[in-house]
Amino acid sequence: MTTTRTLGRSGIEVSAIGMGCWAIGGPLWGDGGQPFGWGEVDDDESIRTIHRALDLGVTLFDTASNYGAGHSERILGRALAGRRSEAVIATKFGNVSDEDTRRWLGTDASGTFAVRSLEDSLRRLGTDHVDLYQLHINELPVSAALDLVDTLEGLVDQGKIRAYGWSTDNAASAEAFAAAGAHCAAIQHDESVLSDNAAVLAVCDRHDLASLNRGPLAMGLLTGSTRAVGADDVRGRAPEWLRWYTDGRPTPEWAARVEQVRAALTADGRTLAQGALGWLLARSPRTVPIPGLRTVAQANENLATLNLSPLPPDAYQKVEKFLADLRATP
Repeated sequence: MTTTRTLGRSGIEVSAIGMGCWAIGGPLWGDGGQPFGWGEVDDDESIRTIHRALDLGVTLFDTASNYGAGHSERILGRALAGRRSEAVIATKFGNVSDEDTRRWLGTDASGTFAVRSLEDSLRRLGTDHVDLYQLHINELPVSAALDLVDTLEGLVDQGKIRAYGWSTDNAASAEAFAAAGAHCAAIQHDESVLSDNAAVLAVCDRHDLASLNRGPLAMGLLTGSTRAVGADDVRGRAPEWLRWYTDGRPTPEWAARVEQVRAALTADGRTLAQGALGWLLARSPRTVPIPGLRTVAQANENLATLNLSPLPPDAYQKVEKFLADLRATP
């Protein structure tokens, strides 16, 4: 049974699995009608899902200022009213969006924007502090990220944030940021049984950081669902970085990969999603998967993993054998 982990060198204890709150933000639109959200949502069900997650032992909730142009933060704030002390809130900054039109307007990596974005996030969340504040521009040049360190350290000194991190898949970027920031506590990166990032995990080991795993279920592919998604769902018109889906359906080559490892992930009676999350918990003592949850039923299934052991060593090795060619790819 794996119920808690530590948020890197911050010492903040969190549940071993968190709740990703991107999907509860609802629609967000980019240039040319590109969807950046997960379609329409039922806010009441979202709140019930957050409450169910709390009741099942989840303490970490990960959101961002641009998820639904702030809607995710507002819903999370409503759900945590009266229960703020039970939650560790992680949010992100760097993307600019319009709350009224729900449009993504670009990025801003300035310290001035980081401070203003935090004030807006605190207002929407209904709290006086954020536990983890994360830079949300994956490919930002390292020099620009390092320019933010003094601003972020100042926010720590003011008590408005407890720690900070960067959502990036680039190991060199993570290394530089961690070395420069005394209160850098986590790197959030793409990590799943289908997409291992050993280089970023090594940075987390060297600098005593948490590895927050976004995409732990490969955007739903590792739940086994084959249903088509709508045109207002980011998977319906997948951007270049989203390789799991094509035209709203699982990409055949990746669906085949899932079938390769299904038996190993479910051998001890787990569901496919529970096996995928169990693989992440077995991957490293630093990993904290943050699957997106939209319904109480999803919370019940995915968070039951907290009551299971990490994926057993024999099943873990079978997965690695089946995916050996993926692991060898630079």
